[in-house]
Amino acid sequence: MGDLSPFGWLLALGCAVILGTSKAGLPGLGLLAAPILASAFRAKVSMGIMLPLLVCGDVFAVFYYHRHADWRMLWRLLPAAFSGVIVGSLILNRITDGQLRVGIGVIVLIMVVLTVLRNRGIIRDERLPKGAATAAVTGLVAGITTMMAHAAGPVMQVYFLAMGLKKDAFIGTGAWFFMLVNAFKVPFYVGQGLITVDSLVLNAKIAIGIPLGIVLGIVIVRRLSNRVFILCIQALTALAAVKLILG
Repeated sequence: MGDLSPFGWLLALGCAVILGTSKAGLPGLGLLAAPILASAFRAKVSMGIMLPLLVCGDVFAVFYYHRHADWRMLWRLLPAAFSGVIVGSLILNRITDGQLRVGIGVIVLIMVVLTVLRNRGIIRDERLPKGAATAAVTGLVAGITTMMAHAAGPVMQVYFLAMGLKKDAFIGTGAWFFMLVNAFKVPFYVGQGLITVDSLVLNAKIAIGIPLGIVLGIVIVRRLSNRVFILCIQALTALAAVKLILG
């Protein structure tokens, strides 16, 4: 990592800014950081680099939005999400990057379509499953996908939108969810050699991008109405899902 080119350093710093922006309320951007970082490092190395940056961004987001979290929803999601992280750690080395990427992309696109149908009244709210079983399945899928590819953002975005969370509650609940789940992932990444001393040194050098991205994200979110915010999230989520499928 020490012989990274200037362009590689620029990509890594840009990734940190994007992650910070995503944590401040534009979570669809999060998936865009992965291919950028992977262009400078091998895929698994980039995953190890990303996790400490994600945790750093989570801390900033929780500090700013902590009052808006829906804790009743979080308590329904977290046990299943932690279980998903454990499952994901067991199968991380048993699936190819291509298979994982396409599978997540297809699932996310299906969920986006369902959400659009809901918002247009084609699928009525009372027919959408909102109970404990739905929360458990969502948490499990999110835990598995975030462990294997840091790709749970679209899954949670669609779930939060389907549950009717407004902008601040959406961001605050997501901030707490991902801070707790990403912190839970750290020992597994260390154990599998994905987080090392070298990767942490690199993290320290580009971490300034996180607060810069947070400030940028806060400015953007403040200028968006709740309706525009939802439309932006849906568009970013769909684009990220297509990116996963196409590679």
